[in-house]
Amino acid sequence: MGFKTADFPPVDLETFLDEPLRERLKALALHWVQHGFGSPKMIPATYVVKLVFLYILAGTALATWTSGVGPFWDVGNWWNEPVVYQKLLLWTVFLEAFGVAGSWGPIAGKFKPMTGGVLFWARPGSIRLRPWRRVPFTGDDRRTAFDVVLYLAFLASLLVAVVLPGAPSASLSAVIPDNTSGLVAPALLIAPIVLYVLNGLRDKTIFLAARGEQYLPALVFFAALPFVDMIVAAKLLICTVWIGAGMSKFGLHFTNVVPPMVSNSPCMPAKWLKRAHYRDFPRDIRPSGLATFMAHVGGTTVEVITPLVLLFSTNYWLTLAGVTLMVVFHLFITSTFPLAVPLEWNILFGYLSIFLFLGFPAWDGYGIGDMSSPWLTAAIVAALVFFPILGNLRPDLVSFLPSMRQYAGNWASALWVFAPGAEEKLNSLPHRPTKNQVDQLRAMGYPPVVAEITMQQTIAWRSMHSQGRGLFSVLLKNVPDLDRRTVREAEFACNSLIGFNFGDGHLHDEDLVGAVQSRVGFAPGEWLVVWVESQAIHSKVQHYKVIDAALGVIERGTWKVSDAVAAQPWLPDGPIPLDVTWTRDTSRSAPDPAVRATA
Repeated sequence: MGFKTADFPPVDLETFLDEPLRERLKALALHWVQHGFGSPKMIPATYVVKLVFLYILAGTALATWTSGVGPFWDVGNWWNEPVVYQKLLLWTVFLEAFGVAGSWGPIAGKFKPMTGGVLFWARPGSIRLRPWRRVPFTGDDRRTAFDVVLYLAFLASLLVAVVLPGAPSASLSAVIPDNTSGLVAPALLIAPIVLYVLNGLRDKTIFLAARGEQYLPALVFFAALPFVDMIVAAKLLICTVWIGAGMSKFGLHFTNVVPPMVSNSPCMPAKWLKRAHYRDFPRDIRPSGLATFMAHVGGTTVEVITPLVLLFSTNYWLTLAGVTLMVVFHLFITSTFPLAVPLEWNILFGYLSIFLFLGFPAWDGYGIGDMSSPWLTAAIVAALVFFPILGNLRPDLVSFLPSMRQYAGNWASALWVFAPGAEEKLNSLPHRPTKNQVDQLRAMGYPPVVAEITMQQTIAWRSMHSQGRGLFSVLLKNVPDLDRRTVREAEFACNSLIGFNFGDGHLHDEDLVGAVQSRVGFAPGEWLVVWVESQAIHSKVQHYKVIDAALGVIERGTWKVSDAVAAQPWLPDGPIPLDVTWTRDTSRSAPDPAVRATA
C-alpha cells in the first residue's frame, strides 16, 4: 500500500465479475485478511488531518478562546476547566449533526461528495425516517421546510452555546472558589435540548447521527443539575456507555468483528499479525484464539471492569491506571479506522476519561455517594439503563446505538440485490445530492469494473461477520439467479440515500425501502432486500425478512447464531439452516403477521 496507490485485489479484471458470487466472496475476503479495504494511505491521512485541525485544534481553540482560559496550546491551563469540557462536547455534537464527524468520507462509503449530513438534512424533499410509526404528525416520509428549519436551528443553537462565554455558577464557585470561567449558561442549553428531541421525533437519522443517546443526557445534566451532581451524573453516563458496550460483547458475534477490523487498520502493517487473528489462513478464516483473547479480554473485560474501578476507586494510582487503560482503548479503536469512522467520538471519550476521573476524582468529593440525593442517583441510573435494557430485550424497538451495542457485532444488517440494470433507477431519486457509490467512483476516474469490484469488497467484509453468513444463506435460497445480480452492502448503500449510516439496519428497513419505492417505482423482483434484526439477549436466533420493494415483506424466518458463526464467510458447504416462519406465497389470504400485530 502506497500513499496514493491502493492494494487492489489481485483478480483478473476481465473475468472476475463473471465468476459465481461465492467465489468472488472468497477471493475478496481472503484479500481483506491481509489488506483490509486496501485504501491508499492518503485516505486515512485525510481523516487524521480533519481530526487534528477541524476537531482538536479548532474545537479547543474555540472552547478556550470563548471561555477566557486560553491559549489552546497551554493544555495544562484548561484540561480540567468545566466550561471547556462542556464546549468540547457541544462542538462534537455540532460536527456530528453537521455530518463531518462520524460516517464521513470514503471509508464510510461517501466518495463524491465526502459529506452527507447537511447536504441531505437541509434539503426539502429528501427522505425523512420517523423513529416509530405511532409518533403523531410524522406520517409522511418527505422532509419539509419545517424539518429543515428545525435542523438548522439545532445547528445554530449548538454554535451559540459554544461561542458565548461561560456564566457564573454558584454551585461551581462553592467547590472551586477561584474559578473565573463559569459554566455554559443553562438557558443556552434549553434550545439544543428541545431541538434535539424534536428533530429526533421527526427524523431518527439526525438524532442517531448527532449521537443523541449519549450527548442528549449530558446536555440535560449541564442544564438541570448543580455542579457536583453534574460531574457525578456525567461519570454515570460514560460508565453506562462503556459497560453497556462491554456487556453487549458477550455472546458469539463480537469475536467475528475483531479480525476484519484489525485487518483494515493502516496502523498495523505487519501482515503476519493480521493473519494471526484467523484460524488457518487461507483455508479457515474464522476467528483465532488471539482474536477471541483480543475481543473478550482486550475488549469485553476492559469495558466492563475498568469503568467500575473508575467509578468507585478512591486510590490515585489505581484511578490513573484505569484512565490510562481507557485512553489506550479509545486510541486503539481510532487507529483501526472502523468503517463508520467514529474518530471524534473516540478522541472525546479519551479526553472525558481524563477530565472526569482525574480532574474530579471520587476522593475529592465527586463520588457516587456525593450526589445531593440518593433518589436522584437512582433516577439517573434508571433513566440511563432504560433503553439499553429495552433494546437488548426488544431490539426491534430500539436502535443498536441507544441499546449501547457499539462494536458488538450484534447489529441489524441487510444486503440489497438488484436485477441487472435496476440499481441505476436509484439515481433518479429526487432531492438526492449524490449518485450511487459505484457511479461516484466512476466519476472519480475509476474504470467501471474496478469501481464494481471496489463495491463488492464491502459485501465480502459483511460476509466475515456473523450476520453475513445468514444473509447470504437467505439470498442463496431465494434468488436462483443470484450470480448475475448486483449485490450491495446496505449500510454503505443507505449512506447515499439518507446521508448517514453507522451500522444501524433500522435506517434501511422497509420504511426506507417504501420511501424509495414511492419515488422510483421498482417492478417486482427488481430490488430485493434481505434484512436481519439484532439478536435479543435472551434468544439464540436472529429474525430475518425478505423484502421486495414492489411487494413488501415476502418471507420471514430465523437462523441460529451458532450456525452462522460456524460457517466460512463464502459458505463453501452451502447455506446455513434456515427456519422459514412465514411466506407470502403460502399465506396469500393472510396479511403479514408482524404488520397485523402492530396495527
